[in-house]
Amino acid sequence: MSRRITVQKFGGSSVANTDRINNVAERIISYLKKGEEIVVVVSAMGDTTDELIELAKKINPHPLEREIDMLISTGEQISSALLAMALHKRGYEAISFTGLQVGIITDGSHTRAKIIKINTRRIREELKKGKIVIVAGFQGVNRKKDITTLGRGGSDLTAIALAYALDAKICEIYTDVNGIYTADPRIVPEAKKLKSITYDEILEMASLGAQVMQARSIEVAKKFNVPIHVRSSFSNEEGTMIVSKTKRLEEAVITGVTLSKNEAKITIRDVPDRPGIAAKIFGKISDEGINVDMIVQNVSKIGTTDLSFTIANSDLSKAIKLAREVSKDINAGEVSADEDIARVSVVGVGMRTYPGIAAGVFKALAEKKINIEMISTSDISISCIVKKNLGEEAVRIIHKKFKLHKINS
Repeated sequence: MSRRITVQKFGGSSVANTDRINNVAERIISYLKKGEEIVVVVSAMGDTTDELIELAKKINPHPLEREIDMLISTGEQISSALLAMALHKRGYEAISFTGLQVGIITDGSHTRAKIIKINTRRIREELKKGKIVIVAGFQGVNRKKDITTLGRGGSDLTAIALAYALDAKICEIYTDVNGIYTADPRIVPEAKKLKSITYDEILEMASLGAQVMQARSIEVAKKFNVPIHVRSSFSNEEGTMIVSKTKRLEEAVITGVTLSKNEAKITIRDVPDRPGIAAKIFGKISDEGINVDMIVQNVSKIGTTDLSFTIANSDLSKAIKLAREVSKDINAGEVSADEDIARVSVVGVGMRTYPGIAAGVFKALAEKKINIEMISTSDISISCIVKKNLGEEAVRIIHKKFKLHKINS
């Protein structure tokens, strides 16, 4: 089969109201006129998902996750149906589908399900009829036919998975910015748009706070080498290509700086310093599906140590409850939490072979008297925990220090 299929994903800001839905319809038609087959994935309109979750918690502060999925999956169905209507009005054949109808099968995990397989038969049938296929993003069904959702930003994952399953020539991710930048332009006005970025870099940036794409979707794209074009739904300007390699691989040491304010730190005091204790603490937390990021343990002097670790702020209430339970089990001391933190990270594949980046980051922050509370590193990133109110300033300082506004993208 020739690779004529283009998968286009439109985020919540792109379909936030009827004017924007009509704008999306016109863009889709412009592609159809080029002779391409179009499969569209849509998110819920604007802040619909957040509003539905807030509504649920007014009814029940602790709703069952199955019912949450039943509720929040409706947002994408609204968007897909309205977009189909906008195309019908313009004289084009379009059909909207739920995750169930296009055969997106997931595991049984509610609110964070993983895709097991996709049956593309019905999509291909409709494409052969010349129709534009519109799929409600963010959702699938498990083996019991219960609706499941794919986690925050899950429409990205829907689009990437469909692009792979359909052997599409490209997956276009439409958002409210013109591409991927060296930093959030709202924080650093002189941030530069990148013409291209590697899967490794954007995966690291997404996992460290950049809100351009869902990290899980990038993992799938990298695994199956799905070409991605991140661009604005409000202009025809070229965006950023996500690829396996870029020409600037040896030129740019740092690609970007990210900021995450969705961070919290838990500290357990007087932890017994003996084998197996860390396994008990983090095993219990992991069993509840909570991801632990940075971990710092003080040097033991009197048989006990203080242990600190960071998690997503959204997991704090559950994590601190578990930490107190395990602290009691192992005869440790007080458990405290700190939500007044942010994570600032620098990312770049060139960091693997270029010394002195960490020293440069630390020196730049020290010169502005920004204290670093925790540090973690990988082959292509360095992350620092700082006070939340200093996070944006830290991003600007590092961006300026490494002259990222002059990067050869």
